[in-house]
Amino acid sequence: MSSISSIALSGMNTAQTRLDASAHNVANLSTDGFRRQEVVQTEQSGGGVSPAIRRSASTGPALEQDVVEQLQAKNSFLANLAVFKTSNKMAGVLLDQKA
Repeated sequence: MSSISSIALSGMNTAQTRLDASAHNVANLSTDGFRRQEVVQTEQSGGGVSPAIRRSASTGPALEQDVVEQLQAKNSFLANLAVFKTSNKMAGVLLDQKA
């Protein structure tokens, strides 16, 4: 089983991948024949997620979907960061108690 910190870190990495893919989609809105990038999350055994990027089956932009994706990625990153910080703080308190 993975530690809480490594699970939160995998969430932050996945959120960053989602943000990168969404930014790539927005940057290529006017490219003819462009197929959007989509991020698929896969659960890891022991906890956490791993991202994979795939191309959309259809061509064309979906700006509203990309804006929502950016907001979701930002909020997911911040939530996982809070878990990561809390986990490290708890580990520090436990180490102080034992010392």
